[in-house]
Amino acid sequence: MREVLNYFNTSIWTIISFLLVISLILIPLASFLSYSFFTVDGTDIIHEFSLFNYKEFLIGEIYINTFVRTIFLALTVMFICIFLGYPVAYFLARYAGKYKYTILLMLIIPLFMSYIIKIYMMRSILGYSGLINKVLKMLGLIDKPLEFFLWNQNAVIITLVVILLPLIIIPTFTSLEKIPRNIIEASFDLGCKPFQAFRYVIFPIGFPGLIVGSIFVFILALGDFVTPQLVGGTSGFTYGKIIYSNFGMAFNWPFGAALASILLIVSVIIILLTNHLTSKSKS
Repeated sequence: MREVLNYFNTSIWTIISFLLVISLILIPLASFLSYSFFTVDGTDIIHEFSLFNYKEFLIGEIYINTFVRTIFLALTVMFICIFLGYPVAYFLARYAGKYKYTILLMLIIPLFMSYIIKIYMMRSILGYSGLINKVLKMLGLIDKPLEFFLWNQNAVIITLVVILLPLIIIPTFTSLEKIPRNIIEASFDLGCKPFQAFRYVIFPIGFPGLIVGSIFVFILALGDFVTPQLVGGTSGFTYGKIIYSNFGMAFNWPFGAALASILLIVSVIIILLTNHLTSKSKS
């Protein structure tokens, strides 16, 4: 009888917790999406159903161009993070031994820092009087500060890569670390060379972790507006900044909600495609 009561209490608590979490996610989303179908008249929000905001997005060349440009920026950040993060995760999982968790902890410490602090830290490194320009001038490689590193899209990409890199290392490392060593050793026993073992055994098994990390990086880079705002200048204009300006300076919440909803839809599609890819890789 006691076991039945314990099971019943656990089930009730699980259901309540699940419904609470779902409510905290879905209710704000529903409210947000509903705003995207309203319009603005001056400073007043007209609470009548309309597709005006979505039509405005589709016919507005600046919105489409900025959205496409932001997608390419997010893809660039993602691929750079893959290029830098995968070797690090692979080294930690295969060769770091007992020090792997210590090294991993050191790599993810930036995640515990304030986002704004990390961006200002990057500004102090990339700026005209920053660390990079000072070192280059001290070495006699340049006469005047380089403008390559700040107030442009290069600065946005570099900053986002530094900030988001741990998010691709962690799931990739976790996925690679779970590969049983006896499977890798068996591939060598069957005549596989190191590259063949990596290509046919290690990479396919660890692929889901890489995909998950890549999607984390892509979606966060796609919707980021703080980084372009603080290091991008006018040439670092992104889709996130358009959303921010509509909620802020323009005070056009319905249009801002519509732009954000489009971003949400794209993110959901990407997540569904990711789930499909990871499911195929496991089967």
